[in-house]
Amino acid sequence: MAEGGGERRVRPGWRGRFFEDFAVGDVYEHPLGRTVTETDNVWMTLLTQNTAPIHFDSHYAAQTEFGRRLVDSTFTLSLVTGQSVTDVSQNVMANLGWDEVRLPAPVFEGDTLYSRSEVLSCRESRSRPEVGIVEVRTTGFNQDGTVVITFRRTLLVYKRGRGPEIPRLAPPDSATS
Repeated sequence: MAEGGGERRVRPGWRGRFFEDFAVGDVYEHPLGRTVTETDNVWMTLLTQNTAPIHFDSHYAAQTEFGRRLVDSTFTLSLVTGQSVTDVSQNVMANLGWDEVRLPAPVFEGDTLYSRSEVLSCRESRSRPEVGIVEVRTTGFNQDGTVVITFRRTLLVYKRGRGPEIPRLAPPDSATS
């Protein structure tokens, strides 16, 4: 029994979309924004061995038209792709590619990025019956609504009941222990 005398029910959390859930024209506003930190920017440049000083040398960057360090664009691509996972690729078999990546405005340390994705196409896979092919256009924008990145992504998404299962373990019921 739950508090208040009613029956307690366990309800599954969001597990992402499967191929059957996508429809051309649907737009998903991804739920989480993320503020880019100095650490994000410096670590990404170090991890990727990017030697462009505009990303990690404040004195150098102050002399550019931007007047401060730019966020490494591969971080922007990674972050905005990650924001889309909960809506687009939680049940991905594989990413097939990113196309038409555009960076129309700079991202700076301290900017908060948000994103949304539109479904452009969906089709059955001819070679893999357990998945379908989905293409989306994702747009990332900052706290002012300025678009900072757009790209198309194509991926293989599992059909419902055809992919691996995530184990859902539960602790022993404390009421019966």
